[in-house]
Amino acid sequence: MINGKFVVMASGRGSNFQTIVDRVTDGYIPATCKALITDNPYAGAIKKAEDAGIPARVVDYHAFPDKYAYETQLIETIAGFSPDLIVLAGYMRILGDRIVDSYSDRMMNIHPSLLPAFPGLHAQQQALDYGTRIAGCTVHFVTRDMDAGPVIIQRVVPVLDDDDEDALADRILKEEHQAFPDAIRFFFYDKLVKEGRRVRILP
Repeated sequence: MINGKFVVMASGRGSNFQTIVDRVTDGYIPATCKALITDNPYAGAIKKAEDAGIPARVVDYHAFPDKYAYETQLIETIAGFSPDLIVLAGYMRILGDRIVDSYSDRMMNIHPSLLPAFPGLHAQQQALDYGTRIAGCTVHFVTRDMDAGPVIIQRVVPVLDDDDEDALADRILKEEHQAFPDAIRFFFYDKLVKEGRRVRILP
């Protein structure tokens, strides 16, 4: 699927979004980022999208009467770009079944832990509280269950004795910036084969 297209959904500063855009620009990812979609009108990712000449669409959750109405607009916004893949790069809302089912095996997320360990918020602090000696990040396909989809790529970092949540998060983020572009690249080169819960990466 070389020369495919994808959209990125993000809620925050856009660190992973910027890395992905950079890897499209240098040709590592053989696809076009068609849009940034965010639920946060103040997201730092918006400025990054504007600087890169990528359309930014704000679908503000608080502007809708309920989640169903919000997701109806979100579905329409996504569909307007006809993406082959949806990339969740720090999108902080749980997507409903309508969206997830519509893009089955075509939506991936990154999470700052070695799933299935420490799903949900503050995964880095969860790892510290538990006392693990290693942590990391996981790129996975999105399913109806939160942070529970088939694993595509995982990267490992050590947990140091003097780590706090910020220090560990920074170390994990460096690995996220490697793993996420790799997973997207593999997708567009048709290198990902899902067999049940297992994802094989073809040579």
